[in-house]
Amino acid sequence: FSRVAPQIFGHDDIKKAVACLLFGGARKRMPDGTFRRGDINVLLLGDPSTAKSQFLKFTSKTAPIAVYTSGKGSSAAGLTASVIRDPSSREFYLEGGAMVLADGGVVCIDEFDKMRPEDRVAIHE
Repeated sequence: FSRVAPQIFGHDDIKKAVACLLFGGARKRMPDGTFRRGDINVLLLGDPSTAKSQFLKFTSKTAPIAVYTSGKGSSAAGLTASVIRDPSSREFYLEGGAMVLADGGVVCIDEFDKMRPEDRVAIHE
C-alpha cells in the first residue's frame, strides 16, 4: 500500500480502505435474481491535521470518475441537481450536481461537518 497516497507517512489502515474504495467492489447477482451493490464507502473521521483532506484529494485525482467538493460551500442543489434558466432561450433545464457528475465513481466531500443540516439530508434523498 505504499503507492496509495505516497506523500503521507503511516496510516496503513486508511490506505487499505482507500485502496478497497478505488479497486474493490463488484456487483453480485444473487441466486434469486436480485443484485447486491458492490459499492465501498469510506468515512474518515479524526483530529485536525491528520491528512484527511490529503487522502480525499489523492482519491479524487486517482479515481477515473471523481468529484471533490468542500462542505463549506456545498448546498443541496450543488450536490444533487438544480434547475437553471437559460438566459438566451429563457427555458429551464436541470444541471447535475457533484453526486450526479460522479455517478459510478467517487464523491469526495471534505469538511462534511461544516455543511448545513438541510444540505446533508439532500445526500440521502
